[in-house]
Formats: sequence, structure tokens, C-alpha cells
Amino acid sequence: MSENNDYSLFDEVNYFVESAAKHLDLDKALIEQIKQCNSIYEFNFPLRNDDGSKEVLTGFRVQHSHHKVPVKGGIRYSEEVNVEEIKGLAALMTYKCALVEIPYGGGKGGVRINPRNYTVSQLEKITRRYTSELIKKNFIGPALDVPAPDYGTGAREMGWITDTYMAFHPDSINAKGCVTGKPLSLHGIPGRNEATGRGVFFGLREAVSVEEDMETLGLKTGLKGKTVIVQGLGNVGYHTAMYLEQAGAKVIGIAEYNGGIYDEKGIDIQKINKYKMDNDGFKDYNKGKFIENSTELLTYECDILVPAALENQITSNNAKDVKAKIIAEAANGPVTQEAEEILLKKNVLIIPDLYINAGGVTVSYFEWLKNLSRVSFGKLQKRYEKQKFQDLLDMMEENTGQKFSEKQKELIIKGASEKDLVESGLEETMVKAYHNMNEIRKKKNIKSLRTAGFVLALERIAISYMDLGIFP
Repeated sequence: MSENNDYSLFDEVNYFVESAAKHLDLDKALIEQIKQCNSIYEFNFPLRNDDGSKEVLTGFRVQHSHHKVPVKGGIRYSEEVNVEEIKGLAALMTYKCALVEIPYGGGKGGVRINPRNYTVSQLEKITRRYTSELIKKNFIGPALDVPAPDYGTGAREMGWITDTYMAFHPDSINAKGCVTGKPLSLHGIPGRNEATGRGVFFGLREAVSVEEDMETLGLKTGLKGKTVIVQGLGNVGYHTAMYLEQAGAKVIGIAEYNGGIYDEKGIDIQKINKYKMDNDGFKDYNKGKFIENSTELLTYECDILVPAALENQITSNNAKDVKAKIIAEAANGPVTQEAEEILLKKNVLIIPDLYINAGGVTVSYFEWLKNLSRVSFGKLQKRYEKQKFQDLLDMMEENTGQKFSEKQKELIIKGASEKDLVESGLEETMVKAYHNMNEIRKKKNIKSLRTAGFVLALERIAISYMDLGIFP
């Protein structure tokens, strides 16, 4: 669903940057420098299939900003991949990292294929050749450009990228830091798979905790009892829905590319996900109503709408029919600028993509740090902390005469695991960023949370550029 045939995500992002710049006193040339992509690499490479046939594929890698290095951004496999989309996604990553204070510039990459049309063997060949093309032009490396999974890719592809990079750089001690979202066996990090969805949950939890904002929307604080519709039950949509369900929210609708399901009584997320995996869709599911045209679900009544699929989903064509009071942009760019203007007039709270889906890059940052230090988080102090708390409990029991139960002792003296520390760091990042963004919105009397987020990000990037100066 698009506004018109000339839709450009890059232009969309720059529109939001220009809107934010009106609230800051920055040099026009500096804003122009921030807006533009620093490096754009589009290339073609051949694929030899098992039957001997050949085809030519197109790949992309864009580095938007070098105000901080390395740059960071996912690799997507999709037939819709084009240079404007990749530029837009790379730019969005720049502002996203700045907003949540992760020290990366923005990047993005992709290959124009439908991965469903290729075997595992073919996908491995494509991934390894794509990686080698990036290596040739210095578009990948732990100090240069660190990709991650995105739409159509996952830990498997990141493992292939890691192995290919290591083959070209056998003497690099930091080689595994060339990519994040890797399998745990290749020094990935616990919690990365669910990081984006968990981040969306944290962001929504914080948004609905602000009483003043909820009163404006006519909602009570807290997630309990809130009705939710999710578009896209992939990795992000599934984990978002699962965490919201656990917090007491009720998921009443799920939209997928081949149909949706609606049940006002609530949908069991684990059951529907298993059914989808087994049947490639929701048709003939024994509960709820099957919706042939799943985009209709975007306009159904609910408290929270979570577009977790692709960009350009809520446009001027359907924004007027949207009934949700809160939209959490779990995908990148699902709400167009025209749609946002319509929704803001309807008093809809839009939690923007540059904030709400930043959980993935946040935990990717933790993985990268782990790879550079070559030690797991908590490994050096876990036993020490456990013993310290044990000694403290023993002292308390001895001095007070009070005995703790085994369950109480287990809770108190438990040392933090690597996953505990990752989730704690993610929660701290998302909580702090939301309230910083919301504070700017109110301080500057800005209606849009997105504009407030861009103001904060733009200001931080501008300071970096000014402190760096101009070479030579």
C-alpha cells in the first residue's frame, strides 16, 4: 500500500529531520551534511544454481553517517529492496542510535531476492558472495561496518557472514565482531533473538505508564486489559505480542501477508504462532475469524496497534479509518508523513520507529562489546557476587535470629547471568530514552513524539559533527 509510485523512505526520513530542525538553531549546511548518505554501494553478482543455470542478483550496502564508527544496520532479503529503501533505513538507523545513545553511525544493506524461492544451499552461496563483495570495498568489519539480521535474514545468515569474513581475515582477533545477531555458538548473545520485541514491550509499558498522556487518550494507565492488534507475526511481532500478553494485554488481531485472524475474546499467541508455522498462515484456524485482506485489520477497533511488518503500511489512504489510540511502529517506516498528520489530528499517540524498535540495535551493541572484549558479561563477577550475598544473608541470620527459606535465599543470592544483564541493559536504555523523548516533546510543545525524537537525535549528531570539525 503506497502513497504513490514515487514513494521514497529516504525522503520520508529527511522530511522528519527537517521538521525537527525547525526546533533547533543549527547551521543549514550542517543539517544537509547530516541528512545525506556518506557512502552508497550498489553492485551485481552472479549465482550458479545446482542445475547449472545462472542468474544475476543485485546487492546494496549504504553507510549513512560516519559521525560515529562503526556504522550499524541490518541486511534484508526481499524482492522490494531498492536503493531508496536502503538509504532510508540506513538514515533511520543513524537517528535511532543517537536517540538511544548507542555509539554507531547508521547503515543498511540488502539483496533483491525472495528468500522463499531459494534453497538453503543457494541462500548460503548468495550470503557468502554478498559478504565477499562487501569485504572487497571495506563495507564490513568490526571497526567499519557491522551488519545484523533484518527482514528475510536471521542468525543462520549471520553465521555464514562471520565464517566468510574470518576466512578473509584469519589474523583478526576481533573478526567475530564483524556482524551481530550470530548464533550463540559463534559468540552471539542471549536475548538477541527477542530483543526488538522486548524493546517494543518496554517502550509501550513506559508510554502507558504516563498518567497525563493516557488521560489525553481516554485510557487508563498500564497494559492490563488493553486490546492489541499486531501486523506481522515474524520475530518482532511474535515476541512483542507474547510479552504484551504476559503483561495482561489482550491481542485480538494478527495480520500476515496471506491473511489475518481476529478474535475479540483474545488470541493465544503461542498456539497461533505454532499453527502459522505448521500451515503457513491462519486459514482454517479453529478460533476467531479469518480475514482474507489482512490490511483491513489496521483499521479495526483497538487500544494499541503494532505494525511489525514493512514500511509504508498506514498511508493517507487508510489513516482516516484507523481507530487505534496508540500506534507502536515496531517496523521501520510503517506510517507515512501524510498519514501521521491525519493521525495526529485524531489525537493518536504514535510511538516512532526510531525509538520503539531500537531494542535490536541495543542488544547488538552488547553483542559487539562482548566480541571485542572476548569475555561473556557477568563471567568475572557472578560467583563473587553470589558469595557476597550469601555471606550477607548468613550475617543477617546470625545477628537477627531470623531464618530465610531456601526459595528466598535462592532469589537473593542468585548472581546475574549474561541474559539477565543484557535484559537489564535493554530495559534501562528503553526506559531512559522514552522519558527523554517525551520530556522534549512537552518542553518544546511538540505534538509529535517522532519529531521530539528526531530533535533529540539531531542535536546529538550535530554536536558530534561540530566537535569533529572538518578535515582538512
